[in-house]
Amino acid sequence: MSDEPLAGFTVGVTAARRREELSALLERRGARVVYAPAIRLVPLADDTELLDATRTMLSKPVDDVIVTTAVGFRAWLETADGWGLHEDLVKLLGDARILTRGPRARGAVRAAGMAETWSPLSESWEEVLRHLLEEDLTGRRIAVQLYGEPTPQLTSTLRRAGAEVVEIPVYRWARTDDPTPLRRLVGQAVAGTVDAITFTSAPTVAATLAVAAEDSLEEMLLEALRTHVVAACVGPVTAAPLEERGVPTITPEQARLGALVSELAVELPARRASRVAVHGHALELRGHAVVLDGQLKPIAPAPMAILRALARRPGHVVSRAELCEVLPSRSLTGGGSYGRPQPDEHAVEMAVARLRRGLGGGGLVETVVKRGYRLACDPLFTENTPAPPLAGAP
Repeated sequence: MSDEPLAGFTVGVTAARRREELSALLERRGARVVYAPAIRLVPLADDTELLDATRTMLSKPVDDVIVTTAVGFRAWLETADGWGLHEDLVKLLGDARILTRGPRARGAVRAAGMAETWSPLSESWEEVLRHLLEEDLTGRRIAVQLYGEPTPQLTSTLRRAGAEVVEIPVYRWARTDDPTPLRRLVGQAVAGTVDAITFTSAPTVAATLAVAAEDSLEEMLLEALRTHVVAACVGPVTAAPLEERGVPTITPEQARLGALVSELAVELPARRASRVAVHGHALELRGHAVVLDGQLKPIAPAPMAILRALARRPGHVVSRAELCEVLPSRSLTGGGSYGRPQPDEHAVEMAVARLRRGLGGGGLVETVVKRGYRLACDPLFTENTPAPPLAGAP
């Protein structure tokens, strides 16, 4: 499975911008993608703030301009054109030193007929900040094109270094119009049917937690992210709100989507896949599938819950009563009823039958008469040694 390291795993995508690119990168590595936008890009309903900031910038030459996003930079120039300020703005930008946050912003600057002075390889504003702080910024006038929300870590640090900062608010983020997909993703995370969620900005984290809170699931979601759902964040600023709540995150060294997916392709199988030798076969459990002797086999949620329970006690019998407890009994994924009765032993028998079909037979799951079921492998413990408790992640 080396060419598709995420095969068998389900990954939630909460991004608003570049969601197609992120989804394609994940699918190329074999992941099943659940798209649930947490936020949307909203042009400023009233351009007064942007107009005032642009006029403030034009009133006195600036030494440096930090361009943070391509879409924001283009929108700024287009809006200035509508005000009749395009020519003045372009001239001022041409006379200033332009620093761009990564290749996309750099491309937008060049497409406008200008040239950047410096740009990091990543899309990290932290690198831009570090580059500027290598100089004496006392008295320098720096314009910062914002990207959806204030960035106090950037602007406050520049001000403390002695610079005068002009913030250019080109657009802002708002909660998505239809929270249903995000609400469904939260339910899937809590229920254990999604293996990772990607976050590409701090606002996506905030919006996801807010939707969970509205359904009284915030603490359950946080617990899922602490245990059995991997939180993959594009950078440390995005990860900070989760880490403050005790959620471990994975972040790439470079704040880029490709790097994020590459990091997830390494970390998710390491954290979520479990392996066991069964009846002479190599069996690896993934999110919604197993890899049996190198072949990927999708498994439905109920049979997978049974398999996970059996795999947590390799070689030991697990009773039907215990297996009843691990079967899904209610829907947290949207539209389901919380009042459904708990599964009975007949439901366990049906799930085991489906599991056997999904595995292709082969006697991998054995019935122990009047006791329950076990995986057909040599036990790691003798029958006189207590088996480990049936507990753990879904």
